[in-house]
Formats: sequence, C-alpha cells, structure tokens
Amino acid sequence: MANIARAFLESALAARKLDRTLTTALPPLERGDETTVVPVDVTAIDACLQGGVPRGQLSEIAGASSSGRTTLLLHLIAAATRRGEIAALVDTLDRLDVASAAAAGVDLDRLLWIRGGPPSPSARQVEGIERALKALNLVLQAGGFGVVAIDLADVPPSTLRQIPFTTWMRIQRVIEGSDTACLLLTSEPLARSAGGLTMSLTGCTTWAGGSARSRRLAGLDVRVRVMSPRRRVDGEAVVGALANDFVGLRAQASGLRAGLGNRAEAKTALRAEAKTALRPEA
Repeated sequence: MANIARAFLESALAARKLDRTLTTALPPLERGDETTVVPVDVTAIDACLQGGVPRGQLSEIAGASSSGRTTLLLHLIAAATRRGEIAALVDTLDRLDVASAAAAGVDLDRLLWIRGGPPSPSARQVEGIERALKALNLVLQAGGFGVVAIDLADVPPSTLRQIPFTTWMRIQRVIEGSDTACLLLTSEPLARSAGGLTMSLTGCTTWAGGSARSRRLAGLDVRVRVMSPRRRVDGEAVVGALANDFVGLRAQASGLRAGLGNRAEAKTALRAEAKTALRPEA
C-alpha cells in the first residue's frame, strides 16, 4: 500500500512538473527536448547548452556593450515566439529597439513588452530597478510564458550589487517546476539558480569601408562561454554573426562537457582552447 501511495504521489508531482527542485536528490535533467529547455536555434550555442536554456530555472546572459548580448536574447525570444510560445521582456531602462526585435524575427504579437524609464540619478534608478523587479515577479507569477527576461544590461554594476541576493532566490522559487525560462541580461555575471546557466559573451566587430565616411559595420564575431554549476564547464561557442543575424554563417562549438573531471581540469582545458581559438589564422 505504501509503495502504491508513493507511486501515486510521484506521478502527481511529475504531472505538475514539481518533482525536481533545488533540493532534489535526483540527478539533473539530461534530456534536451523542448519540454525541459528553450532552444536558441543556433547549433553551436545549443550544443554548449546541451539543448538550450533550462526551463524552471534562473539563467543569465552577461557581456559588455557590443558583445552581442542583446542580439542573443532577441534571437532566443524570436525562436520561442516562432514555436508559438509567449515571451515577456521587462525593459528596465526603455532601451529596446522594436525595429531590431522585428528584424531578429521576434513575433511582436507574442511579446509582452514592459517598458521602464530612461536612465536617471542613482537614487531614482534604484527605485526604477525595484519597480522592474516587481513587474518581473508579477509576470512570473502569472505563468504561461515560455521565456521571461529582464534587461539590466545598462544598469551600473555597483547599483546591481545593492539588490539583495534573496531577490533572486525568491524569483527562482516562483518559476521552479514551471515551463518558464527566466533570463537576466547584465553587463557581468550577477545571479543564477543551481540549475541555471551563465552565458558570458565577448564580441569582436569587423568594419568595412576605405574611409571614415564609408566605414560601416560588416560583422560581429560572438564568443559565448557557458558556465553551469551542475555541469561544471559546458563549453564555448564561436559564432560569426552579420549584424543581428546568427543564422546561416559559420558556427562551431567546443566539446567540453562535465566528463572533463573536476573543475580545475575543466578550467585548464577551457583556457587552452581559448588561447588556440584566439590565435590569428595563418
């Protein structure tokens, strides 16, 4: 009788996707299907992410200005809306360019855009961030979203560090076991859940034109380094991207996986590969 009751309880929890939490003793999910992850639809990046960004977890995209961080986020949202999912973006400083989002393939009819205000003095900026976090929490509690992101990329790191870490823990509790992948867009790594990912981006722009007047942006090489506490170092992807489009151009991914052994070995291997990748081509 006890076994039957336990089986019934486990089945009920699994049906509601509540069988895996931050405190579970079960191994992390290994499947890469769309029920457990949100694919970015970029082969190189999805390979490093082991299928995509995990659902029910808090992840982050971190990078300096012009690193491709916003492009990657828009591409992920576009991929989600193409699959018929609903996405939401909390635009803290009202910096989203709608034309760029449409050009990236985002179905605007499936995007909830929550606009904040322009940059303001430090004291008022903190208030704006608090309002943005409240909006994020309300959207997550409403449910039904495949991807929910908050753009904090242009907020000074010193201001972001004033946010209590318990804020991110509360957000994780809200989405745990849900179908929603929550993403922070920041200038440097800030917070993630135990099962979430950190995608650290670096970008190198290339320019065309023989004079200052004719000089124009010709391309952007984006390097995505993926870190996961559960999987140690997943790897690194190098994506050659023209303007805001990741698709149809060269893409390659390194094969670093948790099988590399301990964290020190993984870091050593990653550094060696990074040096090789950064050497100029002959």
